[in-house]
Amino acid sequence: MKPVDHPFLIRDIEFGTGNLVLIAGPCLAESQALCEQVAGTMKELCLTLGIPYIFKASFDKANRTSLKGTRGFGMAEGLKIIQNIGQTFDLPTTTDVHDAHQVGTVASVVDLLQVPAFLCRQTDLLEACAVTGKPVNVKKGQFLAPWDTKNIVDKLSAFGAKGAMLTDRGTSFGYNTLVVDMPGLEIMRSFGHPVCFDATHSAQRPGGAGTATGGNRDSIPAMARAAAAVGIDALFLEVHPDPANALSDAATQIALSDAGQLLTTIVEIHRLRQSFA
Repeated sequence: MKPVDHPFLIRDIEFGTGNLVLIAGPCLAESQALCEQVAGTMKELCLTLGIPYIFKASFDKANRTSLKGTRGFGMAEGLKIIQNIGQTFDLPTTTDVHDAHQVGTVASVVDLLQVPAFLCRQTDLLEACAVTGKPVNVKKGQFLAPWDTKNIVDKLSAFGAKGAMLTDRGTSFGYNTLVVDMPGLEIMRSFGHPVCFDATHSAQRPGGAGTATGGNRDSIPAMARAAAAVGIDALFLEVHPDPANALSDAATQIALSDAGQLLTTIVEIHRLRQSFA
């Protein structure tokens, strides 16, 4: 896998030069204790595997299927948890932003800004992220073709972003269903920026549980293995000690206890692919 035209750095972590970065954490910053459990376990695992790790959690789930869905505990509390994780474990962090007015505050806490899939074409939001000087990870909308994402990175480049990455998280395929176009990862990477594969959200069934998003957790390993074989710069996973009782995305987070086996396989596939490259 050749380096991209526009690699970027987060601390000493290189994106787009051929290595594999893990972005992982619970869907929602449910509590300080839970985030510490996940961050500590995942950091040790990644050190053992020899891959860089960025902690992820959301301070707000602004696009819940229904009003009954848990959104979080507020921006101030959620960002405090994420900031504490970064400081306690000496980890770079990321979280998503939903409004241009949030961006400055969030950028003062995290190392990588994440734009949710439903907002990937929002020009004002992309511009607000770009001008912070922080790298920006944009999730491809479920409604977009891979080649449409060129417009996203072109916008970020025009706004002077210091780094841009595209993340595939599945494409709408009929009602309540997603499908992953694996060759699309190569198309997205051909625009000169790193690509990430979000294995856990790609397993979702949007609105499939009536008042919540459903999904098929069992499909995550196969999709992650396939993406690693195609060639990716980062892998995104949502990880939880007790997925069935998670406050958000309970159907598609992977168990913390299963992360080691999955990542060991992914890293082996990535390194094998690199040897052929």
